[in-house]
Amino acid sequence: MEDAATFSVELTDPTRGAGHPARSFFERRRNRRGRGLRGELLPQHLPGSRSRSERFDDWVLDSVQRLERLWGERIQDLQIVVQEIPDDLENRTAETINGLLGSSTPARPGRPAVITLYRHPILMAARNVLPLNELVHDVVVEQTAELMGLEPEAVDPAYGRSQA
Repeated sequence: MEDAATFSVELTDPTRGAGHPARSFFERRRNRRGRGLRGELLPQHLPGSRSRSERFDDWVLDSVQRLERLWGERIQDLQIVVQEIPDDLENRTAETINGLLGSSTPARPGRPAVITLYRHPILMAARNVLPLNELVHDVVVEQTAELMGLEPEAVDPAYGRSQA
C-alpha cells in the first residue's frame, strides 16, 4: 500500500490575499463589501429603537406623571426604583409571594418613601393577559395607595379597569 498523503484546507479571504485567514460568517455578512454599516438599523424616533427596559422605564414614568396630575405635591417626594427581580426571591415561599411585582418602603427621617417595581415578574404576569403599560400603572397605584393608607381606587379612579 502506498502512504496516504495528508490533505489540509486553509480558507483564505480572496479580497485580502493569500496567507490571510477568512473572515467569520458574521464579519462577512454584516460588512459584506468592506464598507461597514451604513447607518442605524432603526432611527431614534421609531419605537423599535428603544430597548425593552427603556420602554418599561417609560411606562413607569408615564404612570408617575399621571399620578402627579391627580395628586400634585402630595406624591412629589416619592422615589420610584426599578429592579430586575426581588433581592430575596429564592427565599420566598407560596405564603410570602405577595409583593412580587412591587414593594414600598415608608419615608424615614432624611429618606423619601420608595416604591420598587420588579421588571421581570411584571413582564411574566402581564404575558398575554393584559397590556404591560396598564399592569405597570396598576402596580404603581397599588404601592402608592399602600404608602398613603388609601384604597387603590381612591388613588386613581381608573385603577383595575384593565383587569375586568
